[in-house]
Amino acid sequence: MLSRVANNLIWLERYMERGNGILGLLKVNFYANQDSPELFSWSPIIRSFTPYDNEFYTEDPLECIEFMVFNTENSNSILNIVTRARENARSVQEHISRELWLCINSYYLYLTNKNLPKKLREEDPVQFLEDLRRFHLIFNGTSDITQERGPSYYFMNVGKFLERVMLISDFTALKLQEIANTSDSLEKSFYWKNLLLSIGGYQLYLKTHKSSFNEDHVIQMVFQDRLFPRSVYYCIEKLNRHINRLIEAGQLERNNLEFLLGKLESQIKYTTIENINNIGLGNFIDGIKEDIRNISQNINAVYFSQT
Repeated sequence: MLSRVANNLIWLERYMERGNGILGLLKVNFYANQDSPELFSWSPIIRSFTPYDNEFYTEDPLECIEFMVFNTENSNSILNIVTRARENARSVQEHISRELWLCINSYYLYLTNKNLPKKLREEDPVQFLEDLRRFHLIFNGTSDITQERGPSYYFMNVGKFLERVMLISDFTALKLQEIANTSDSLEKSFYWKNLLLSIGGYQLYLKTHKSSFNEDHVIQMVFQDRLFPRSVYYCIEKLNRHINRLIEAGQLERNNLEFLLGKLESQIKYTTIENINNIGLGNFIDGIKEDIRNISQNINAVYFSQT
């Protein structure tokens, strides 16, 4: 497979995963902001997911959602993310299923409807965000049931799980910044709950622990749970599997990619909550993100440098 094709497949999934994550974050923050605007402001999200030179600032929920969905100068707006995903999909149409292309194209046409911003202003913002998230759910389901299992599918999943690990890390780091500003245990529990809701882990946490939001339990679930599909460990395990499939298919060289993945997987699996607390969760997250960047660069070095 040409390196250009593989790169487009990876970024197709990265963009779609990023869009889904941001929409989930916006929805959860909207709910929380309505109840406790003093705890759940919009500025941390705007700062975290917009360019460094961004001067946009407001605490108006609808203006923030509109900026994060439609603003063309925001590189992480949903419109820009889906536009880039569509461009990647269009360039590799022969490598993805027809149903998947139609799914992405329909999403793009929906987003570019000139009446859509008016819908945000006049209707329920939560339902508006849910309507957008539904396109991502359809995309994931369509990919799962129509995409042939081969190099294209494996490269797409590499992109999905790379991006998911980065999003989980970024969302957790965002909440840590807010937790650091309070000493109130109840407020801290609100932030942990907010994190779980943002990554879709709230119900699983309640089923597992049936208690208040204990910080150690939340950290273990978000980073080490083997069955939670948005835990870091689950994503690394899946990433390892798909990269190994690509190595077996001759699409990637072994190089030290397996070593880097195995090292990161073992580190997350066997570290204890005591060790995480000793080094600091923020430092632990930074280490994971650095390892993911190294893995991504290694893939580029052994594959995308090819002609």
